[in-house]
Amino acid sequence: MRVLVAPDKFAGTLTAVEAAQAIATGWRRHAPGDQLDLAPMSDGGPGFLDVLHAARGGDLLAATVPGPVGAPVPAAVLMAGGTAYVEAAQACGVHLTGGRGGAEATSAGVGDLVAAAVDAGARRIVVGLGGSGTNDGGAGLLGALGATADRPLDRGGAALEGVTTVDLAPARRLTAGVELVIATDVDSPLTGLFGATKTFGPQKGVAEADLPHLDAVLEGFAAATDRRTALEAGAGAAGGLGHALMLLGATRVPGVEYVAEAVGLAGRARAADLVVTGEGAFDFSSRAGKVPYGVAALASAALRPCVAIAGRVLVGSREMRALGMDAAYALVDLVGEERALADPSGALADTAERVARTWSR
Repeated sequence: MRVLVAPDKFAGTLTAVEAAQAIATGWRRHAPGDQLDLAPMSDGGPGFLDVLHAARGGDLLAATVPGPVGAPVPAAVLMAGGTAYVEAAQACGVHLTGGRGGAEATSAGVGDLVAAAVDAGARRIVVGLGGSGTNDGGAGLLGALGATADRPLDRGGAALEGVTTVDLAPARRLTAGVELVIATDVDSPLTGLFGATKTFGPQKGVAEADLPHLDAVLEGFAAATDRRTALEAGAGAAGGLGHALMLLGATRVPGVEYVAEAVGLAGRARAADLVVTGEGAFDFSSRAGKVPYGVAALASAALRPCVAIAGRVLVGSREMRALGMDAAYALVDLVGEERALADPSGALADTAERVARTWSR
C-alpha cells in the first residue's frame, strides 16, 4: 500500500518533520511492506523554513535578530536560487514572548530578516506568516526597514497610540525591485470584529478589556499609512505583518497552497492509496487555512481517502466529513493525555500503528 504522510507541526511538541517521522515509525510496525512518502507540511507558521528547505534545498543564512521582547534570538533566511524564504515566527513567535502580552511585542526582527534577504541579493522574498506573538500592525518590521513615524515603531502596538504620520519611503526604497510574497494561514483584515486584535489578541496575552483600545490604536496606524490596505484579506495575519508587507507591495498566497505546490503534493496524492495528515488540535477552525483541510482537499481531488491523527480531535463525525476527512484519531483518546504530553513522538507512533491496523490492507 502507498501512503502519503503529510502532517503539520504538533504545536509545542513536534515539528512537522518530527511528526511525519513518528507516524512513519508507528505505521511500519504494523505494515513494514507499505511504501511511505513523507511530506511534512506548513501553513506559513513555525516550520515553514524546515519544510521548504527539505523540499527545495538551498542555503540557510544564519542571523541573530531582536526577538519580540527585545532579547536577541537566532533565526535564518533560506536562499534557493534568487528566492529568499523568511519564517516570521523565528523572529517574533509567540513562544518567544516569555508570557508578555502581544501589545508590547515587536516585529522588528522580521524586518531585519527581510533586510538580510535583500542584502543577500534576493529578487523575490516569500515571508511565512503564522504563530506570531506580536500585534503591532507590522510597525516593527517597517521601522527595521527604515520607515519613520511620530511614534516609536519598535515598541509594540500599544506604543503606536496617537500616531499621525508614517514615512514609508525609506522602506520602499530598500525593497524596490524585490518581489514580496506573504504566505498566510488566515485571511483576516487588520482591524475590526474579525481583525488581528479581536480574533487573535487573546491567545497572545492581550487582556480582554484591552482589545477594543488596541484595535483602535491599530485603526489609527492604518489611517496614518493606508486604510484600504488594512482592509485587505490577510492584512491581519501575524498581528498585522501582512498589512506592513502589503504596504510595501506584497501579494498574498494561502500558505498551505504555496507549500503544497512547492512539495508537489497534488501529484504525490495521486500516486498514493491513502493520505494521512495531522496537527496538534483538529477542530472546525482547521478549515480556515490550516494544513489538514488543505491536505484533505488535495486528497479529495485525487479521489483518495484522507485520515487525520491529532493530539486532540474536537469535532464530531459530521463536522469531520465537512472538513474532508474520512476519519480522525486523537492521541489523548488512544494513549491518554499524560502519555501524549510526556512522550509526544512515541504516543504519535503508537497511535499511527493503531491507525495502520484499520487502514493498511
